[in-house]
Amino acid sequence: MADWMKDLNNDQLKEVERQFDIYAGGAQEIIPEAELKQKIAKSIKTGTPLKIKLGLDPSAPDVHIGHTVVLNKMRQFQENGHIVQLIIGDFTGKIGDPTGKSAARKQLTDEEVKHNAQTYFEQFGKVLAKEKVELFYNSKWLKDLNLEDVIHLAGSITVARLLERNDFSERLSTGKPISLHEFFYPLMQGYDSVVLESDIELGGTDQHFNVLMGRTLQDHFGKEKQVVMLLPLLEGLDGKAKMSKSKHNYIGINEDPNEMFGKTMSIPDELMVKYFELATDLPLEKKKEIKDELENGSLHPRDAKVQLGHTLVRMYHGEEAAEKAQSQFESVFQKGAVPVDIPVVHWEKDTEASVVDLLVALGMMSSKSEARRMIGNGGVKINGSKVEDPALIVSLTDGLIIGVGKRKFAKIKLG
Repeated sequence: MADWMKDLNNDQLKEVERQFDIYAGGAQEIIPEAELKQKIAKSIKTGTPLKIKLGLDPSAPDVHIGHTVVLNKMRQFQENGHIVQLIIGDFTGKIGDPTGKSAARKQLTDEEVKHNAQTYFEQFGKVLAKEKVELFYNSKWLKDLNLEDVIHLAGSITVARLLERNDFSERLSTGKPISLHEFFYPLMQGYDSVVLESDIELGGTDQHFNVLMGRTLQDHFGKEKQVVMLLPLLEGLDGKAKMSKSKHNYIGINEDPNEMFGKTMSIPDELMVKYFELATDLPLEKKKEIKDELENGSLHPRDAKVQLGHTLVRMYHGEEAAEKAQSQFESVFQKGAVPVDIPVVHWEKDTEASVVDLLVALGMMSSKSEARRMIGNGGVKINGSKVEDPALIVSLTDGLIIGVGKRKFAKIKLG
């Protein structure tokens, strides 16, 4: 790669540093950093936008805040005029990414892949400007590869290199099967970068092996090598495991504003800086200000969470919804009041029901055993009074208010 930095004037050099600082903010690793600056410099000098790649295998269609870490980074590139290449892995999705898996992934049908891809793209529009996204389906080029092409592709990498992946080596050492088709997943993801001539590929730190494969294959096919940017994985509300719907520790971007705000207030104090840095659209200066104030004690973690909750709701639901969610939280949870806009549930069954059955019927608890545990923990109230007996029979009347935990409420309407 030519040394484009030498050909820039002072203003252009400052612009390279400005963009680099934005992109590097929150990144776990940039491979290699010097090449990222060179690519930015070349873009500025030639007026040619960079092509920023993100590959997605749509195995689950619900997007949560953890997913938006990489999307927020892509938006930063987009705001500086660069091109976002969003690759829907409708072909690789049939294989399933084996990253972090102890067994082969279930292969998806065409219908499942298309449905999930559409759902993903609609939700991504809350973070990215969809009209400025180049959307690709990798079946367009992968399905046309013949056996000779596949053999040539496979010849670009050794088995020893593939077995460097922790998930493969661990499965091999414990005698768990590895199907041959799984080895082709990183090769196909890397081949996407060859076809699209991507300049930069983004991914989570768990995608280290896969995104580096694009750089390897571009070199093999005589293309300019992409820079790899790895973003940290965001811990969920439990402060331990990666945010995941299956672990019930997530904040969904389509969730009700009040639920989103309330969940934010339960984030562990020590994760405040990380959430601001990775999950919000605040300017770098504001993020640094919040970090400094938390560290020197001038900003209480509770007040930081209120700012974070307001910011997240504003990002996905608008400023008005953010104001209302903050106001409701302060009214309900800081002053002990009952929410004003409690969901009304029309009840057409018996006018008496056991409290356990009622909680399940209203969808406030997923099972009777979960309802009993919640009652035992003192988390259920009827008209503001704590329920202590799981065998309680409730007389249902118009306007009866049931509360579960700090955020779930329902108002009964008979008939």
